[in-house]
Amino acid sequence: MELIILWDIDHTLIENSGVSKEIYAAAFSSLAGCVPTGPARTEGRTDRLIMREMFLRDELPVPEWPVIEDALAQAGHDRLGDLRSRGTALPGVHEVLKAASLRSGWVSSVLTGNIAANAHVKLSAFGLDSLLDLSVGSYGADAELRPELVAVARQRIQRLRGVPADVPAVLVGDTPRDVEAALSTDSGIVAVASGVHSPEELAAAGAHEILPDLLDTKEVLSVLESFAGHAKRPRTSLDRPRMR
Repeated sequence: MELIILWDIDHTLIENSGVSKEIYAAAFSSLAGCVPTGPARTEGRTDRLIMREMFLRDELPVPEWPVIEDALAQAGHDRLGDLRSRGTALPGVHEVLKAASLRSGWVSSVLTGNIAANAHVKLSAFGLDSLLDLSVGSYGADAELRPELVAVARQRIQRLRGVPADVPAVLVGDTPRDVEAALSTDSGIVAVASGVHSPEELAAAGAHEILPDLLDTKEVLSVLESFAGHAKRPRTSLDRPRMR
C-alpha cells in the first residue's frame, strides 16, 4: 500500500535543547545589529513567520526574505557543533525512520518550519538525514503558514517520485499546528506528545491518533499503516482520540 509520511523535526524527531532559538537570535542580530528583545516564538511556526514576527515585535523593518534565509543558514551552520553536543535524536526515532524508509510504496520525508539548510543540519547532526527523502520535503522557506506546506510536499513527491495525487498522506508532529495542517488539507495526523503539548491539548486540537513518543517501532508502523491504501476517513462526532 502506498503512503506519504511527512515528519516534523523539532521535538518530534530531535530535541534541540534551545539551539533553535539561538539560531533565530543570531540571525536576527546579524541583520538588525542588536539582540532581539525576546526569544523567538516557535511551536510549529515556519521560519518565514518566526523571523517576520521578531522584526515586527522590535519595530524594525523586515528584510527581504532571501537575506533572512541566508542569515538563518549561516547561523544554523555555525551551531552544528552545539546541536551535536547538547541535542539528541528522540527515543526510537532512528529505528522507526529506518523501518519506514524500507517499506515498499512509502515515501518518508519531512514537513517542517525550518528552512531546508537548517533542517539538514538538525537531521545530519544525529545521522537521520540518510533515512529520509529530503529532496521532496517541504520547508520553512516554501510558505509562511504550515498548512500550505502540505501541497508543496505533495507536488514535489508527484513530480519527482511519480506518486499519484490520490495517495494518502499522514503528518507526524508534536504541536496543534501540525494537527491543523493535517486536518485543513484532508491529511492524516499522528500527534506525538514529545514536545511541550500534552495529549489532551493535541486531542483538543483535533488529533485522533496520539502517541506518547516514537519509541515503539512496531506500534508506530501499525498506526501509520492504518492510513495507507485509502483516503482519510472523515471524523464524526462519535470518534474519540486514541491515546496509546
